[in-house]
Amino acid sequence: MKKYRLFLIFTLIFTITLSSIAFTGCGTKEQKITKINFVEVVRSIFYAPYYVAVNKGFFKEEGLELKITTAQGSDKAATAVVSGQADIGLQGPETTVYVYNEGKEDYLINFAQCTRKDGSFLVGKHPEPNFKWESLKGKKIIGGRPGGMPEMTLEYVLKEHGIDPKKDVNLVTNLQFTATAGAFMRSDADYVALFEPTASLVEKEKGGYVVASIGAAGHDVPYTTFNARKSYIEKHPDIIQHFTNAIYKGMLYIKLHPSKQVAEDIKSFFPDADVDLIATVIDRYKSINAWGTTPQMKASDFDALQKVIINAGELKKMVDSNILIDNRFSDKAINTIKK
Repeated sequence: MKKYRLFLIFTLIFTITLSSIAFTGCGTKEQKITKINFVEVVRSIFYAPYYVAVNKGFFKEEGLELKITTAQGSDKAATAVVSGQADIGLQGPETTVYVYNEGKEDYLINFAQCTRKDGSFLVGKHPEPNFKWESLKGKKIIGGRPGGMPEMTLEYVLKEHGIDPKKDVNLVTNLQFTATAGAFMRSDADYVALFEPTASLVEKEKGGYVVASIGAAGHDVPYTTFNARKSYIEKHPDIIQHFTNAIYKGMLYIKLHPSKQVAEDIKSFFPDADVDLIATVIDRYKSINAWGTTPQMKASDFDALQKVIINAGELKKMVDSNILIDNRFSDKAINTIKK
């Protein structure tokens, strides 16, 4: 009898110990996290889907952690990706055209779209509720860097309204991206093209007034895209897929939530802007449908972008857009992630 009791006690202890080990193992098992060196062209509310994906944990859900750097220019962002300093970049896809035309074998491929319109706004010295593009003739306008999409889109819109950027306006294009707002407020310039939240910050300080959306006046194009080297995509398709999944989740979140909520979600990326200002910017972008509902790209939209570049004299002939677009990851994200 005594031996039987000892056997029961031993069996009970063994069972408890085994269960404890199993339970502990389940509790401490952690998801493998892959760290990604990521470069963004600038810090702007225009890229809200990706900031949402970071702060709402969508990248973490996909097993990714981003180490973010801000390049302050599409050319600098592209250089970081081409050189391998960054694994993935967010910048204007015109850079992928330039890199491809340089004859690089390991060129950049766009695998997901973030924005579908120009995200800059024309800011003037006075409110103009009845603004007309034709009224810009003879005015001094601070634009962007020659060869960059903001400047090329601005010039394209001017031409579509019968204004020759070289003859009919005094277009300033020799300033650093971060210096244009200050230069506008301190100079005799009549207008400046600014991204958000800078445009709204200038307006809040009564240094200028948003009079028009350059994106609304232009055409749908893959204005800002996520891209990586061809070799990186071939070597790490799983990472690219998880990255695209997170971006798509961010797009869906913005679509399904009010601007004020989204503003609160991304506030940490814009410590100098209050929530109401961020919400105003998000409302502006929603009103012009700046963000697509999917990260997919259209070759026809990429063709339209190349026409803008040709119009600016920065490109002699078009590249086959399909070479620089890879929609496999976006397609899969859309088919597998519940809306």
